[in-house]
Amino acid sequence: MQAPCPRVPRTRTILAVEDNVFTLVLLPLALGCIMVTLGFSLTLADFRRVLTAPRGVLIGLVNLFFVAPLLAFGVAELFGLAPAFAVGLVLLGASPGGTMANLMTHLAKGETALSITMTAISSVAAVITVPIFLTLAINHFGADLDSDVEMVGVALRVLAITIVPLAIGMTVRHRAPGWVRDHEALAKRIALGIYVVIIVAVIATEWRRVTDHLGELAGAALFLNVAAMLLSFWSARAARLGPRTATAISIELGMHNATLAIAVGASIDTVLTVPAAVYSSFMFVTAGAFAWMMHRRNGAELSEDEAAATAAPAIAP
Repeated sequence: MQAPCPRVPRTRTILAVEDNVFTLVLLPLALGCIMVTLGFSLTLADFRRVLTAPRGVLIGLVNLFFVAPLLAFGVAELFGLAPAFAVGLVLLGASPGGTMANLMTHLAKGETALSITMTAISSVAAVITVPIFLTLAINHFGADLDSDVEMVGVALRVLAITIVPLAIGMTVRHRAPGWVRDHEALAKRIALGIYVVIIVAVIATEWRRVTDHLGELAGAALFLNVAAMLLSFWSARAARLGPRTATAISIELGMHNATLAIAVGASIDTVLTVPAAVYSSFMFVTAGAFAWMMHRRNGAELSEDEAAATAAPAIAP
């Protein structure tokens, strides 16, 4: 039997207003900055990768669009989470891959271009997938939330946080490629710095709420994280994709855009933000350990590929 739905006190205090400023205003703005810099790295050719190199992209997207959110449903049921927490976990599972996954894939010597493509496409698709799975979860678990959830409203929030800044970044790259080439690295460092500062502030304001429920959510969050990474890695390998491709897909599944889940959740009911906050505390550790483990293996494969490419002209007839 599921535990009663945890309620967040509705009393409006100065602290609550400060929390709302961070989660409802500054956090989406910080995520928007990150998405703009992601747009600096993208062209329409990255989206055409679905047609030119479909297997890796499609397997990764199937995992992101269906396996992750459905796995979140199952984990919430398995651990008997309270309805609001169960909805929050599904919201996280339905969120797209995050830009941190691109960095971690690069460190693991995985296929970074594939990781960026999956992040971009899943971020665009989140306008549809996030509202659908959020509504399904609310209806399935019967969560009593502070605000009624309207799919159009959630879709518009996701659109404003992901697609609009992504399109701005791509437009700037298209119209001012020289400026982007000269300033992209600096812009990404500034955006990352802003992002980290806001994330630390959000964690600080949510710290008591997170620690109060850490015992209830830690097992489910960790299980979802590890299971998603393992299932996606072995599904990629079963499809005869190489270790570097499988690494990119696995990290993309392990490092969801928890910031988006927190931003969307906070606009509905702050209790929905707690599973994503708890999940974030694990995902960098598990994904980092996986990246460290795969770094040497992928590096060896990359060296073999480069050696083969170098030797090919010499043995050509």
